[in-house]
Amino acid sequence: MGKLTTHILDTSSGQPGRDIQLRLYRCGGAGDSLLVSARTNDDGRCDGPLLAGADMQCGTYRLEFDVADYYRAQGLDLPEPPFLDRVDIRFGIADADSHYHVPLLLSPYGYSTYRGS
Repeated sequence: MGKLTTHILDTSSGQPGRDIQLRLYRCGGAGDSLLVSARTNDDGRCDGPLLAGADMQCGTYRLEFDVADYYRAQGLDLPEPPFLDRVDIRFGIADADSHYHVPLLLSPYGYSTYRGS
């Protein structure tokens, strides 16, 4: 069966994005539905898959990461409002039997993502 995972790397420090609050939503016509709320561990990952087994379904999803809160907790003096407060990544799952890995490479002023393995 497939699964969905994520990983955050703080590229400004070269360290994992530790203790970052994130949420996973399923996107639909009636609005987005919250599926999972979690925090990253010391390796910048969640302790388990965000979706797996019967919960892993084809469709459109959104990962939301609270990045300004993370940088404030690191002691970074961010402008108000911060350039990046939350990062939203909207993506599709077309094959529920595959592993979808959505990494976030993060700095206070930019980010990137890709479909990892």
